[in-house]
Amino acid sequence: MHPSASAVWPLTGLTLVAFLMLGYRIWPGVFVGAFLVNVTAAGSIATSVGIALGNTLEGALGCYLLMRFAKGREFFERAQDIFKFAFFVAMLSAVASATLGVTSLALGGFADWANYEYIWRTWWLGDTVGDLIVAPALLLWIADWRLHWDRRKVPQAVLLFTALSVLSWAIFGGSFHSEFKNYPLEFVCIPFLIWTAFQFGRRAAATAVLALSGIAIWGTLHGFGPFVRGTNNTSLLLLQSFMGVMAVTTLALGAEVSERMRAEEQVRKLAVMDPLTGLANYRHLLESMEFEIRRYGRTFKPFAVLLLDLDGLKQINDEYGHPVGSKALCRVGNVLRQHCRSMDVPARYGGDEFAVVLPETSIEDAWNVAQRISDLLAADGEQPPLSISVGVAVYPHDGETIEHVLTEADRVLYVNKRASTKKDLQRA
Repeated sequence: MHPSASAVWPLTGLTLVAFLMLGYRIWPGVFVGAFLVNVTAAGSIATSVGIALGNTLEGALGCYLLMRFAKGREFFERAQDIFKFAFFVAMLSAVASATLGVTSLALGGFADWANYEYIWRTWWLGDTVGDLIVAPALLLWIADWRLHWDRRKVPQAVLLFTALSVLSWAIFGGSFHSEFKNYPLEFVCIPFLIWTAFQFGRRAAATAVLALSGIAIWGTLHGFGPFVRGTNNTSLLLLQSFMGVMAVTTLALGAEVSERMRAEEQVRKLAVMDPLTGLANYRHLLESMEFEIRRYGRTFKPFAVLLLDLDGLKQINDEYGHPVGSKALCRVGNVLRQHCRSMDVPARYGGDEFAVVLPETSIEDAWNVAQRISDLLAADGEQPPLSISVGVAVYPHDGETIEHVLTEADRVLYVNKRASTKKDLQRA
């Protein structure tokens, strides 16, 4: 319809990402780039300045609206923010570019006022879909370019993207006989986009939509696919409308799946984690000991268990208040978490007691670990000063069940605790 208005304009998405990543200070670069692109298309220097102003304003406005209404670069985390992005950013910011651009061309005599609405609609839709399809894919890959799939998902990913590529090429690549080349088969791709969103999340979903859009545009321009009409512009407008809807739907599904996975992971953590100290809870402690007992059956390597009791927690609560007492428990937890090996399992046993499972550890090494923990806690420099009493037991020397090992460690702990209390009384 007009050399300056395209139904396909991915640079809108690129401009939005540039503003989001680099800030508003890049507006001169956006303005110069837009001017150079448009001055070579149609119009004059004056109309190109007007179009460049619209392109720059569109990117800056989109960035502001995204930060204001949809959590900025994290808009793809939740489905409701995806819809806010589609409306407040993609649709509204494109109004600025389309309006300034088409008005500049009409005022300069390079566009017919009678075609203003049609040119404006083409311009607006091209910019809107450019945001919807390009910006999410770029932002998601910039945020994390690594693949985190386990080996079981790799064959599924290969199968999925192969199937989607073959189907999209069959629909938009002219594989069908001429009698069927324009049949409305675009719906066949929808289940595969949904599958991508559910199995691989939002980044894979955004990439799949981008790839499908590229194949669909090429096929439509060559006369293949269900969106082919009398002119290329009309065909692309129909295609872009479809791809915009699919982009929003697929991204929303991907966001919902990612949110569900985060919620499930949080539930799993809460099931095995003590909420105050962040250490493993009693349930996880028992599971770790069961695992070590099974491993002993294969390797015959013993493991040790430390039981640690925070001395004088009641006095701390009475003298300083319960918040300081809770902080004291967290101080013990921090020492255990920071100074245990990655293979060890520090846990809150209950109340003011803690436990540490030490795989492949002898009784002598276990006491060395206990002494190191006690010294580090005493030297942490915080008030009030803390001390601990420790008991150690080794499987299978001190017991062949979890209950027996814990009972023996508890017995040793209170023997040491009574001895320490007696020494303190003698000094007093």
